[in-house]
Amino acid sequence: MKFKLTSLEKKWVLYDVGNSAFTMMVSTIFPIYFNYLAGNAGISDVDYLAYWGYATSVCTLLVAVLGPTLGAVADTKNFKKIVFSTAMGVGVLGCIVLGFLSSWIWFLGIFVLAKTGYSASLVFYDAMLTDVTEPDRMDAVSSHGYAWGYIGSCIPFVISLVIVLGAGNIGISMQTSMILAFLITALWWLFSAVPLLRSYKQRYFSEAGEHVIRNSFVRLGHTFKELVKEKHIFVFLLAFFFYIDGVYTVIDMATAYGQALGLDSTGLLLALLVTQIVAFPSVLIFGRLVKKVKPETIITICIAAYFCIAVYAYWLDTQLDFWILAVMVGIFQGTIQALSRSYFAKIIPAEKSGEYFGIYDICGKGASVVGTALVSFLSQATGSINIGVSALSVMFLVGLLLFRTAAKMSAARS
Repeated sequence: MKFKLTSLEKKWVLYDVGNSAFTMMVSTIFPIYFNYLAGNAGISDVDYLAYWGYATSVCTLLVAVLGPTLGAVADTKNFKKIVFSTAMGVGVLGCIVLGFLSSWIWFLGIFVLAKTGYSASLVFYDAMLTDVTEPDRMDAVSSHGYAWGYIGSCIPFVISLVIVLGAGNIGISMQTSMILAFLITALWWLFSAVPLLRSYKQRYFSEAGEHVIRNSFVRLGHTFKELVKEKHIFVFLLAFFFYIDGVYTVIDMATAYGQALGLDSTGLLLALLVTQIVAFPSVLIFGRLVKKVKPETIITICIAAYFCIAVYAYWLDTQLDFWILAVMVGIFQGTIQALSRSYFAKIIPAEKSGEYFGIYDICGKGASVVGTALVSFLSQATGSINIGVSALSVMFLVGLLLFRTAAKMSAARS
């Protein structure tokens, strides 16, 4: 029987379509524009890549602190939608402001604010998965979110790309084209959230009580204690930290990496557009395959594939190499994110989803601190960008070994 999304599931998926537009901009036009601003200020290519990586790492640290704390607050009755809306609002506003900046240092500062808001909103969005669907539908619903997010993000991206690349032909300045591109992305992101915000109801929660903040911290403390005892969850989070850290480092720094190698900007953007297009059917195919093959097996294949991708990056030096890398990433990128999200949602207590996904995001979307810092440091220390990026292979290898251990622990419990 063909899988059909419910109305609420569709609205949840739609937010993935909206926020993915911001992700696409962060991995493509943002770093290219920052490179333009940094170049005007006399910043070298290696330092440009390093500063971009350090800014991403700062976002990670902020979300690592805010995620679990706000996640605990979000688990309180009727609070999840409020915290989600606030985080999203910060990200959308920051995205709009970025287009008006001409100073590279101010651009980095507001970028940190916007990306922190974006990453924090995903903590609560991911936690909503337990409220909008049932456990036996989570793999498919999560896969649809990433799949439609990839293809949907192409619409505002292509429009923005046409405006930015054709600025001279239509008689506008680079600054004006960037204002329009960031505004389009922000509005796409904002309007995609409206249906979900109008229909979402928090099914699993903790009662508010008299002291919401204090009680949230108490519950968070209990959750950390439980986490140590629930070894299958704890080891999975360790594995997730390593392998997804590498995945998000590739996403965050792909265009910056290509720019630093001196590759053509237009070719880089088109290659990354191909990544989105390839990712769309790939996630849906793996989403169907998971009904016949265990999600643990598919996640293992994806981690191993990323290990090969990181090793391949050592020899990358041409536009063709980058295109090959883009296609390889597109095949596995969405699947590893979608199935990791649904796998985690199924092994945690539903009423504590905000707290647990806050911890999850320390190791995930908002927490690529080790990967970005590792690439930045090794690139500067060795003077070789390729060595910095290929070092991510170690993180995928460690993540693979830990994930197999966690999978065996979970199997033993069932």
